[in-house]
Amino acid sequence: MVTVLLGGLVVIAVAFAAAMWRARARAGTRGISLEGIGLGAVTNFFDTLGIGSFAPTTAYLKLRRMVPDSFIPAVLNAGHALPTVTQALVFIALVDVSTKLLVGCIVAAVVGALAGAPLVVRMPLKLLQAIVGVALLVAAALFALGNLELLPSGGTARDLSGGLFVAAVAVHFVLGALMTAGIGLYGPSLAFLSLLGLDPKAVFPIMMGACAFLMPASGFKFVASDRIDHRVVAGLALGGIPAVLLAAYVVKELPLTTLRWLVVAVVLYTAVVMLRAATRREPAAATA
Repeated sequence: MVTVLLGGLVVIAVAFAAAMWRARARAGTRGISLEGIGLGAVTNFFDTLGIGSFAPTTAYLKLRRMVPDSFIPAVLNAGHALPTVTQALVFIALVDVSTKLLVGCIVAAVVGALAGAPLVVRMPLKLLQAIVGVALLVAAALFALGNLELLPSGGTARDLSGGLFVAAVAVHFVLGALMTAGIGLYGPSLAFLSLLGLDPKAVFPIMMGACAFLMPASGFKFVASDRIDHRVVAGLALGGIPAVLLAAYVVKELPLTTLRWLVVAVVLYTAVVMLRAATRREPAAATA
């Protein structure tokens, strides 16, 4: 089954890369964002070490005004898809975890993402800004709780059964749907599965595998939409893949507490900016 999962990841990655290329051609996009390459390298490097990439990337995109707010979910899901597939290929192959739990959470997350992507593509800008703003607040809270050692540290289990298994699968369906709106899965998945007693190391292939399948699956809808910047998406992907391999095979572990506090500060600021934009009353002429 693990071999089937790895083979499936390779197939979906190739299909998604081809879809990205065709979408770029249809849109007449040329070139790749050099800033996007740097951003993809940094965020995916630390993503592989457990920081998460959605919140830092959202903060940077917003602060630098690289793309309109309505483009952010598509840029996140499409740009980080191939680096996340690379993460999953590494961790599914190297880390031991129950195949039943792994497949159950992945399937649930993909189904949730497929249900959520069409809604996000058509979502009004104000609502999207509000959702992303709240998501950033949640991400900042998770970073802070992790630094203060207030999150569950996890157990030693490599499998869940009965009601715990059902709960894990149900939560990943919801997290998959939320991913399409730009709400990262890593933090909530790690916290919830650790709370259920799973070994935190065993969570890595689950959360990375879920994202690796759902991001390309929902990404087909995003790359075909008008609310996407193909130059930034390509930059995130090209910068992210080698950074994942560097983090997974060379660095492996770093003291990340100080970095998490920095991320908390930046993400909180970006959340406030996003929520202010969502609640700001637009002039009548501009609205029309």
